[in-house]
Amino acid sequence: EAGLKRRTRFANVTLMIASNLPDVDVLVFATSTPAVAFRRGWTHGVVAQVLLPVVLTVVMLVIARASRSGRRTMPARAGWLLLLSYVGVLSHVLLDLLNPYGLRFLAPFSWQWFYGDSLFIVDPWLWLTLGVGVWMARRRAAPAPARRALVVSAIYIVLMVVAARAARDFVVGEWSRAHGADPRAVMVGPRPVTPLTRDVIIDAGPHYQTGTFQWLPRRVTFQPTTIPKNSSDPRVALALDAPNVRGFLVWSRFPFWTMSPFDNGTLVTVRDMRFAGQTP
Repeated sequence: EAGLKRRTRFANVTLMIASNLPDVDVLVFATSTPAVAFRRGWTHGVVAQVLLPVVLTVVMLVIARASRSGRRTMPARAGWLLLLSYVGVLSHVLLDLLNPYGLRFLAPFSWQWFYGDSLFIVDPWLWLTLGVGVWMARRRAAPAPARRALVVSAIYIVLMVVAARAARDFVVGEWSRAHGADPRAVMVGPRPVTPLTRDVIIDAGPHYQTGTFQWLPRRVTFQPTTIPKNSSDPRVALALDAPNVRGFLVWSRFPFWTMSPFDNGTLVTVRDMRFAGQTP
């Protein structure tokens, strides 16, 4: 709606497909491969970022050639289709990079996970801003509202990235002063509706501690209780033989284990603190 759809035939469909193309890895759910171990890897890494737009452009050009019509208003321009494919794929990867779920940006050369911890996975303020921009642009049949929405969204994203870094530094500083050492790992992650409040997870070695960071006034409040990892329990070692557990640990950032009686044995459960709530 900002004007790119007017550059070439199939511009809209190319942008829409490209913006979702890295998530083609959801097809892994139809296989026996542990989904979380595979997702946000191959199709989100640097090789895919280079090749997927090229493949999509070729496909769109083939479709354009096969569906020639004298009624079309513009030709399919290879250069613009390629540019739009890159815009869609790279914007998808960038936005994935900014949330706490993370992705393996350098795959397949490195399988390290990267986490931006800046935007919630489905940020309502971005959806609202971009949605209003699209609606107004279509209503007025002009690209200006969509362009303004993109500018506002870009400013919001930059502010959230800067705020995430500053919040993390503050939390680490407060924790280090209170405990005399830096935590092993930290997440100061966004909440879905309140950008001035963030969820805190501290990896303190044998346990996790959670908390809340607030900007107004700037402070961090830690929960008095801690969540044990239980990773050294011998029953955990037995659970590691399960393929789905090993797959989960590929994806997990803050794993912890719980044990409970089950039939004639013990049920061992592994979860990730990012999605386990704020209470133990």
